[in-house]
Amino acid sequence: MINIYPAIDLKDGACVRLYKGAMDAATVFNKDPAAQAAAFVAAGCNWLHLVDLNGAFAGTPVNKKAVDDILSAISVPVQLGGGIRDLATMEAWIDAGITRLILGTLAVKDPALVKKACRAFPGRIAVGIDARAGRVAVEGWAETSELGVIDLAKRFEDAGVAAIIHTDIDRDGTLEGVNVAASSELAAAVSIPVIASGGVKDLDDIRAVVAAGNLDGVVTGRALYDGGMDLKTALKIACEGDA
Repeated sequence: MINIYPAIDLKDGACVRLYKGAMDAATVFNKDPAAQAAAFVAAGCNWLHLVDLNGAFAGTPVNKKAVDDILSAISVPVQLGGGIRDLATMEAWIDAGITRLILGTLAVKDPALVKKACRAFPGRIAVGIDARAGRVAVEGWAETSELGVIDLAKRFEDAGVAAIIHTDIDRDGTLEGVNVAASSELAAAVSIPVIASGGVKDLDDIRAVVAAGNLDGVVTGRALYDGGMDLKTALKIACEGDA
């Protein structure tokens, strides 16, 4: 069994999808993110994955109203990333009702703070590892470091990280298929649960993530918005295997 995390990426208060992480290549899919969240929950999902895209670039939360509206509209747990760079912001989001915070840029630039956050908010901190060609990208994917994905992940062994969300940026929003091999390789290298993200195209991708056998789940966005994948069927596969 794996978890499926329908993605709601927020830009200027709307639900969008980017193409390969480019902010100027955003497609608006729903101007009412709360309604979109409610639709995903009605289909049966047990989690939602939110990203404050403006916040990721600004380094501070930008789409708080949209996130608050989503939290008011649903009752399932939510994980959120984008613009979370200090303990005060983390505490504010947790107080607002976010279940799990995704720290990406901080994981590279201030790993000690990530570890401190894990101690302050046990079970509530995830690390977002976004990669291009196996190298970690930060600052809303605008910068690529020389740091390898597995090298970064290993820094957080035994730190209390709840999950790693591994995104292949070159596949994100492309519908080219999720990079199961890379995410599974990462999962084999660390004890932290790994969630695959980026490029999910159809139900075969869900089957592939299930078949990998060592992944916690998968984030999917454009395939759901474009109608290429039925969420109810995907959830059935995630829970029961093939369908």
